[in-house]
Formats: sequence, C-alpha cells, structure tokens
Amino acid sequence: MDDAPDLIGYLEIWNERRLRIASDAAEVALWSWNVKTDRITMDKRAFELWGLPQGGDVTFADLSASIHPDDIDRVRTAFSVAQSQSGPYEIDFRILCSGDVRWISARGRQDDHPNVGRILFGVFLDVSFRMRVAEDRDTATREVQHRIQNLFTLATSLTLIAARNSQTKEAMVDDLTRRLRGLAAAHSLIPPGVDDQRRAVTLRDLLAALLKAYGADANARLSDCRAMVGERAITPIAMLVDDLVTTSTKNGALSCENGQIDVRFQDGVDAVTVLWTERGFSKPATEDLRPGSEMMDRVVKQMNGSVTRHWSDAGLVVTLVLGKTSLGA
Repeated sequence: MDDAPDLIGYLEIWNERRLRIASDAAEVALWSWNVKTDRITMDKRAFELWGLPQGGDVTFADLSASIHPDDIDRVRTAFSVAQSQSGPYEIDFRILCSGDVRWISARGRQDDHPNVGRILFGVFLDVSFRMRVAEDRDTATREVQHRIQNLFTLATSLTLIAARNSQTKEAMVDDLTRRLRGLAAAHSLIPPGVDDQRRAVTLRDLLAALLKAYGADANARLSDCRAMVGERAITPIAMLVDDLVTTSTKNGALSCENGQIDVRFQDGVDAVTVLWTERGFSKPATEDLRPGSEMMDRVVKQMNGSVTRHWSDAGLVVTLVLGKTSLGA
C-alpha cells in the first residue's frame, strides 16, 4: 500500500504527452512491428526519418526498398532472428533518402506481457553524424598508417643512398642528416590542415626552402613561378633537388667559392620546366652528361617528366620537365 502514492505520482508525471516531449527532445522515432501480420506502425518522426509519406501502416518490404543495397541482406537476417527469438534487438544500417545516405540505429524488443501478441516495440535513431565521425577516424587512421609506412620506406632508401655515397661513418651521418634536413624544410612549408582543403605551395617557394636547408641559398637565384605543388609531391621534388645539390657540391657550382646557380621556370599547360643552370666553375675534362643518378631517373619517371643535361655558353644546364598532374596541386 505504501508504494501506491509513488506509482500514482509516476503515472501523473510520465503521461503520454510528457513521454512525447522527452522523445522529441532526444529526436527518437517510435515504431512497433507485429511479427504475425508484418505490419509496422510508426510515428511522424519515423516517417520523416525514412522519407516516406505520412500515415498508415507499412511493412518490412516497404522499408526494405529504402535500405542501402550493401546492408539489406544483413538487415533481413537480423529481422528474421528477431521474429523467432525474444529479447532485445539492435542493428545499425544505412538508408537512401532523396539521394542522401543516412545511418539508422533500430532498437527494440518484444512485449513480454502474456496478453500481448508477438509485437516488437522500439525506436529509430538517426546516427549519421556518429557514423560519419567513425568513418573519418578510420580514414585518418589508414592515412597515418600509410604515411608511416612511406616514412620507413623513404628512411631506408635515404640510408642506402647515403651509405653508397660515403666512405666513412661520419660522412654517412653528414649525408643522411643533410637529406633529412632538406625534407623537413620542404614539408614544413605545408602545416597540417584541420579541414579538407587542398594544401599546396608554389614550386619556387619549395625550391627556395630546400636550397636554404642545404646552405646553398646564397649561391642561388630563382625566378618567379606560380605553379603549385601539393603535399604528396613534396618528397619526390625534394629528392630531385637533393640529387642536384649533391652533384653540384661534388663537381659543380657549389664546389667552388664563386659558383652560382640560376633557376628559371617555364609554366606550360601540361608540364612545368625547371632550367637549373650552374656557372662559375671550370668544365671538367671528363664531364659525364648522363641525365642524373638512378634515383633521379626513377623520380622523374614517377612525375611523368624527363631530365637532360647539356653545356652552354652560360654553363651546365639541367632541364627538368615535371608533369603537372604529378604535382598534385
């Protein structure tokens, strides 16, 4: 008897109108499913969520027409299990509504009262935002894993290159440090973004930063260039410049005090041409005019371009042609 006043008070507080206020505040859509007749009764919010005309009962077949093709088999299996078993029921799936994709969480259970037929009562929740956040997180995780793998691959390649070019342990450390410093300077030009906007830097600014990192900026002059370089193309371009600087330091303009490097750009429709001219040093008697190292050949091929060398009255000219599609801007 002592519990009667509390029960009466509970019923007075949680009447139908107030329950509707609470469900509206939570943006919960209500439904019931008569397993025997396959009739699904939904409230106004549920019809809006599914993008269906208001009013009347619907069937599972009616709702199935809006379920995403990749999810329909999974939903049918879950509903079949719900028909034959008691207990809670829950599944997340996608629906197609006016060309948009929505994620819905369906949750319910059968009424255990012995006088009530096999009817499931439950709710639909729009969980699109939560699922998109999860998808973005998974995409970001895969991207980070991909970049880490690329970093290990690049570090291994640079270590092998430094080992081949060095006679001593100390020289190898210096070579590898210089290459890594150049890459760090290049990537620092494009800070991490917080949105989906494409991040890029001009080709001129990229080369200027690389030459400064190698301590060659005082010996270099660069013309203007508005061609843009995307984030993914920074590393291969940095490796090209590293190869040019390494060669120049050994037997080119950077090997002598008065040497100069002049960099000019020709911005075409499908490609950007970089004219790298070195002057102020004597032409070696046995100068090898092969396009470049094996690494340079691979990188240039990767960027849908070409590389050539020739001597002119101005000095040694290295012509790099880079396909614009490979610049990634």
